[in-house]
Amino acid sequence: MSDRIPFRVQPMLATLVRAPFHKPGWVYEEKYDGIRILAYKEGSRVRLVSRNEIDRTSGFPGIADAVRALKPATLLLDGEVVVFDRKKVSRFQLLQKGKGHAAYAVFDCLYRAGKDLRREPLSIRRVEMEKSLGTNSTLIPSRRLAKNGLEAFEEAKRRSFEGLVAKDLASPYVEKRSSAWLKVKVHQEDEFVIGGITKPEGARKYFGALLLGAYQAGQLHYVGKVGTGFDESALASLYKTFRSLVVQRSRFVELLREKGVTYLEPKLVAQISFQEWTAEMKLRQPVFLGLRDDKKPKEVQLPEPQK
Repeated sequence: MSDRIPFRVQPMLATLVRAPFHKPGWVYEEKYDGIRILAYKEGSRVRLVSRNEIDRTSGFPGIADAVRALKPATLLLDGEVVVFDRKKVSRFQLLQKGKGHAAYAVFDCLYRAGKDLRREPLSIRRVEMEKSLGTNSTLIPSRRLAKNGLEAFEEAKRRSFEGLVAKDLASPYVEKRSSAWLKVKVHQEDEFVIGGITKPEGARKYFGALLLGAYQAGQLHYVGKVGTGFDESALASLYKTFRSLVVQRSRFVELLREKGVTYLEPKLVAQISFQEWTAEMKLRQPVFLGLRDDKKPKEVQLPEPQK
């Protein structure tokens, strides 16, 4: 048997919906706040690849070693690299700052011991995944919540998880955003594209706020601005990065009435926490948490209304 996996994949992505639900034949899993990683094991060679094809193997040597130690000679796992706080809740900021033990929360298996599993239903892929994982605390199966979707949402809310991902057990693995996986946020934190900056005011240096957007039908829609969450070091570092992205014309589809705006080519993605979406689809009380290099701007989509 060859130790080579004969394909490379793009990850299956969940579609964001605005309200919890229950559907027969679906399962509900904890939504993690980390970095999506595909783990390729080909004999003794292991590669950890982010969703935008950045090799993260050297950044997570403990995870790479744990995957290498698994029994199947060939294995392709899908999951999220996370760091948990003291309450066992994943926190992107802890991972970004390198604080705490990085674990790999695995939720899918696409290839195992020479067999392509992508067309198998999730119910079978999950069994193959659980058979593959050992007892190493660095590799953990994704946490399943209550069997009823509405109860699962309440459980996620009670335990302060970021949200949940609902999955159709009959679904194959597809390399695109899918309505067979749906995500519902509890803790309002998400990625947004930076499309501009405002002029600083008072004693503030470099810039005042970031203008944020998300895509819908290929167009960048303005969702509000964020002016908190920065220290002076972050302001300086971001401003230096922004200088090469300045453009003369706004990339937002809406006409903005902000004064003193410098527009940017929408190439950077920011992690933002916020209180809620307003009725006008704007962010209420957003706070900047950091930049993400593992997601492409066009992947940042507005949430879809629940059907």
